[in-house]
Amino acid sequence: MSDFHQNGIITDFHNLTRRPVEELEADLVVFSVRRPMSLILPSLFSELEGPALSHIVDEIAQVPYLNEVVIGLDGADREQFGYAREFFARLPQHHRLLWNDGRRLRALDAELDERGLAPQQPGKGRNVWYCGGYVQASGRGTVVALHDCDILTYERGMLARLFYPVAHPHLNYEFCKGYYPRIAEGRLNGRVSRLMVTPLLRALKRMHGALPYLEYLDSYRYALSGEFSMRTEVLDGIRIPADWGLEIGVLSEVHRNYSIKQLCQVDLADTYDHKHQPVSEDDPSGGLNRMSLDIAKALYRKLATQGVIFSAEGFRTLKATYYRLALDLIEAYDHDAVMNGLSLDRHGEERAVELFAANLLEAGNTFLDNPGERPFIPSWNRVKAAIPDLPARLFEAVEQDNVGGR
Repeated sequence: MSDFHQNGIITDFHNLTRRPVEELEADLVVFSVRRPMSLILPSLFSELEGPALSHIVDEIAQVPYLNEVVIGLDGADREQFGYAREFFARLPQHHRLLWNDGRRLRALDAELDERGLAPQQPGKGRNVWYCGGYVQASGRGTVVALHDCDILTYERGMLARLFYPVAHPHLNYEFCKGYYPRIAEGRLNGRVSRLMVTPLLRALKRMHGALPYLEYLDSYRYALSGEFSMRTEVLDGIRIPADWGLEIGVLSEVHRNYSIKQLCQVDLADTYDHKHQPVSEDDPSGGLNRMSLDIAKALYRKLATQGVIFSAEGFRTLKATYYRLALDLIEAYDHDAVMNGLSLDRHGEERAVELFAANLLEAGNTFLDNPGERPFIPSWNRVKAAIPDLPARLFEAVEQDNVGGR
């Protein structure tokens, strides 16, 4: 496939998929002595009943180097939490479930909310934030990875490749982002990344110049992938959105806190498919409609911290600039699909671009109309400064949910 957006600013490991998984895992077993590894799985209860997660768990059960698996469970009542405990019981590794809707974690959330420290809305970012706090409190890992629970083509080699750069004891990478081709069943997928994020970053560069932050984001082959790994201490100092802006938020924070030389990306798989979100053109609260709004808002907020000044007129210009660039990219993607024997719905692609263009303006209006909004979850460093024993009590609450009474 042609590559329309890689510009080489960060280190790119694109040959790890060529090594047998057994070789990678043998190395990681050795690495785990010095750098024990934890895995975070943010999950909705509905994903336990979906087509992907059972296979993912079976694959993880074969991983020999993991020291801990932490599952963040959203949308589960008491009976469903009991089912989830049985579902994940096949994992031979030490594992714990964060029952985010259980009374113990809800009580801690209410305490944080009283201090103005709690996530302000439900979502993947909130789930990951609490899992990150637990991983730090458990102390079982010095390296942590995260991936989604809806990957239909999952194989355990993906996890090995994701861990490898940050787990290697002689490399100094603090953060690694995964990428892969978004091709499945003969179709070119990944619409939000291809049709929104890439042309949006280029439109912003055209308007505001080649800011280092924009060049950095544009260097990721797949900025919206849900797979990344990092040293555990990275979790202490990052402030992330609670919503679909999580991935952009994480990339922005590690850029702020670390040298480019400490960040990398890795090729995880030759094929990748997961649950596809509907466009939801008539429902701004769901699907790609909601996702594109959240991503645009996260990007605007981070650019504002870089000193970029926004205005209503500027957002209208951004919409027009983005729209033209996105249409040009559709033409290129269409030719790319033809060359590779893939199908591409030109009409559907253009309808998606029209929706994204409208949402760029809507997100801009929201940004301008809410100057006092607290869009990011506080860092765990701040939480520990305000409530020093909160991580220990989070750890104990999770232990009681998993091995004690519910």
